[in-house]
Amino acid sequence: MPKTPRPQSYYDDIKHKFAEAREVRLGYRPEGTDQFTSELTGDLAQYAVDPNAREVAARDPIDDEVEVLFIGGGFSALLTSARLREQGIQSIRIVERGADVGGTWYWNRYPGVACDVVAYDYLPLLDELDYVPVNHYSRGPEILSHCQAIAKKYDLYDLAVFNTTVTSTVWDAEDQLWHLETDRGDRMRARFVICANGTLSKPKLSKIEGMTRFAGHAFHTSRWDYHYTGDDLSLLKDKVVGIIGTGASAVQVVPEVAKNAKALYVFQRTPSSIDIRDDWPTDPNWARKLEPGWQAKRREKVLALSEPSPERKAKLAALSPEEKLKKQENSNIDYMMRIHRRIEETVEDPKTAEALKPWYMFMCKRPCFHNDYLPSFNLPNVHLVDTQGKGITEIQSEGPVFEGNSYPCDLLIYATGFEVQKTGIYNHIVGKNGVSLETRYSSGIRTLLGIHSHGFPNLFIMGGYQASFQFNLTDMLQTQGDHIAACISHVRDQGYKSLEPTEKAEDWWVQEVIQHRGKTGRNAECTPGYYNFEGESNRRQDGNYNGGFRQYFTHQGSVRAQMSEHFIFE
Repeated sequence: MPKTPRPQSYYDDIKHKFAEAREVRLGYRPEGTDQFTSELTGDLAQYAVDPNAREVAARDPIDDEVEVLFIGGGFSALLTSARLREQGIQSIRIVERGADVGGTWYWNRYPGVACDVVAYDYLPLLDELDYVPVNHYSRGPEILSHCQAIAKKYDLYDLAVFNTTVTSTVWDAEDQLWHLETDRGDRMRARFVICANGTLSKPKLSKIEGMTRFAGHAFHTSRWDYHYTGDDLSLLKDKVVGIIGTGASAVQVVPEVAKNAKALYVFQRTPSSIDIRDDWPTDPNWARKLEPGWQAKRREKVLALSEPSPERKAKLAALSPEEKLKKQENSNIDYMMRIHRRIEETVEDPKTAEALKPWYMFMCKRPCFHNDYLPSFNLPNVHLVDTQGKGITEIQSEGPVFEGNSYPCDLLIYATGFEVQKTGIYNHIVGKNGVSLETRYSSGIRTLLGIHSHGFPNLFIMGGYQASFQFNLTDMLQTQGDHIAACISHVRDQGYKSLEPTEKAEDWWVQEVIQHRGKTGRNAECTPGYYNFEGESNRRQDGNYNGGFRQYFTHQGSVRAQMSEHFIFE
């Protein structure tokens, strides 16, 4: 029996509540991204220390030249390096701040860490490595091992430099090379440089008064201290733990800490949307029958399923823009109300359940998928401290304080996230005529495909703004890696020394980005989060390309098919 349609007033009332929740957040913390700091120096330096690196061995500074140098050792570098190896390029160096490859999966080793994109789609190069993931959703250790396996297969450890941060990347027009300096006194040169520092790689902390006065132990989720907690978290059995933040990391951490700590206080500013993670072990019979090329075919099928059918396109085309928007918003609200019902059905205490309900449109904040997060709040040792949009603003020596109530803790865990899509996060990049990338972008980001920038020859940026944003990030990074490898191969094969995009090509792409952003007020109407710069207003070109993933890599192919129209070669 078909459901009776809800009146439009039902949706309008909920949308009004979404707007009220947003205004509450903005009223408390109007400073946008400035409410965080990622300058982890001085009294905050402990939050940047790598707990996974054993004592770093002393070495002499490196003074040499390579053909291709990657700043960062995550999937961006690994995917692109694989394609470069296939092109016959041997001189490839990864310079990585951590002690191994893996990027976000090197740093994030907190208990319960896992990917919430299906493993057969997320883990790249499965055909090339003849590997099938263990589960429908991969855990962090498996993903890190896969990264290491890619590096071994393509001999990327040979020239790799770890425990090293690139601090300066400067173009030398005379020798047509990039000159790089590091925090270990290195002076490296490279013909091509790929900024592969990741979309979420530099940890940040909320600016909370008194946080340096806390007398207990504290760390960021990406610097998990197993020496303190124990590998199995058993050392927390007599500890009171506080977690500040309820985003994607916290959603995975909370169930594990809840099972082991004497008491757990979860300090929430804005709740996440939590849906089911439908997980299971990989069927060995299914895996055995997979034929070569299976992952590429699967990814194409997944992409096709996400695109509207011709019939649906025709129905949408028949609607006015206002009708289309209303239909999309109502569908979005229906989904979020299902999330609310799941909370009501799972969390036993009505007050806690109400506090855990997210009042915003789906995809305003990063969606989360977990089966044990909500049930954790039924445990007697787990306590939700709902700050109702305000957040924790004071920490005393004993622990956080909210509305006059003190919460003494032995351990504080900051699940406060990372800087988002920042290029050159520790690195000063200077192109032609002494112009820095920061200066070049000061009046608006300007790129071609989110990869190339005029005035910065042979510099490629991965996972940055003006590229397509995909929940399955590795799928997008693979297209960028394929594109970059093809560009480098073209330069080498044609006997050129460098390529850079024309200003005309940049103008075209900036307009493409602008055209496909801001068609609705959704971004401005969302509750603050890193998807919308914490509620800050931003230029329309300073974001991702939203014209569709297929269109994005179609544009990449079109650019490569007409290289002379889009690039300057020397």
